Amino acid sequence: MMKKGDLIIEAGVARDRAYAPYSKFKVGAAVFTKDGKVFHGANVENASYGLSMCAERNAIYHAMMNGYKKDDFIGLAVIGDTKKPIAPCGACRQVISELFPRDGIILLANLKGEIVERTVDSLLPEAFTPADL
Repeated sequence: MMKKGDLIIEAGVARDRAYAPYSKFKVGAAVFTKDGKVFHGANVENASYGLSMCAERNAIYHAMMNGYKKDDFIGLAVIGDTKKPIAPCGACRQVISELFPRDGIILLANLKGEIVERTVDSLLPEAFTPADL
């Protein structure tokens, strides 16, 4: 099992790869799998802001594109240069609620070393699910 601090470090590595020429707000994320793999994601902006992609979704989608599924994930870390530990946007919370296991560890951090641990349900209580379709 990867240590929580190591997962935050991996999110920081991903943050260094962010493409944020407009907002200058770089975010990194890392997904840790049961078999010990780490998948990075960073925010990637576009001049048409709605076409940008957040780090959290990039990391999860990166893992999925490499054949991993919800039950393979055990940890997700997100880091940004924020006053308190970073919080995922609503779109990322929805994706996490559907594509991350309920018992997964979600670490939210900032560059000052502050870390908060959350659960999927605490990020998005009463999430829209396939059962709502």
